[in-house]
Amino acid sequence: MKIILARHGETPWNAEGRYQGQEDIALSPVGEAQAAALALRLRDVPISRAVASPLVRARRTAEIALGERAPMLGTDPGLMEIAHGEWEGLLASEIRARDGERLAAWRDAPHDVLMPGGESLQHVLDRAWPALARACEGLGDHDTLLVVAHDAVNRVLLCRVLGLPLAHLWRFRQAPTTVNLLEGPSVDRLDVVRLNDCSHHTALFGEAVHRAL
Repeated sequence: MKIILARHGETPWNAEGRYQGQEDIALSPVGEAQAAALALRLRDVPISRAVASPLVRARRTAEIALGERAPMLGTDPGLMEIAHGEWEGLLASEIRARDGERLAAWRDAPHDVLMPGGESLQHVLDRAWPALARACEGLGDHDTLLVVAHDAVNRVLLCRVLGLPLAHLWRFRQAPTTVNLLEGPSVDRLDVVRLNDCSHHTALFGEAVHRAL
């Protein structure tokens, strides 16, 4: 089976550098355009099943990307973004002033951080991996699954597939509406075919680094 693991399009809070977490922030016009570019890229790709995080930014990205196929879309709360707790809605500069030691640890040792009033990366993996497994149930060798989720969710799933410890979460990026292509006979035997491919809207090495996650 093939899995297209995508991230949602840009939101106003992404552009501002605010930590979103599980706040339900809609796509910006830029995000809508990125999702439309993803739709063009996937237009001729046969998709057997599609599932998204229920947060509007991911669900709307999936709906746009699927176009006329949108009625097939399901949602799974296991794919929701990491809960940042007290950080949600804040800029990195504001968090640095209030919780600087934890913010530094989030950059240097993210696997050790428990968000204040929120989750750890292990918490996210413990719910996101079963969600991916549920989405894969019953798929055959020639089926393609579209999953639209979030930055931290995609990162922990990809770490699991690649056999990387969560300490290496920042070793790769996840751009808005990026495409990660996974392929294999089962959810526990997947290869990474493409990683962070956002060529449908961004030039080579043109991806902007977002200031919040």
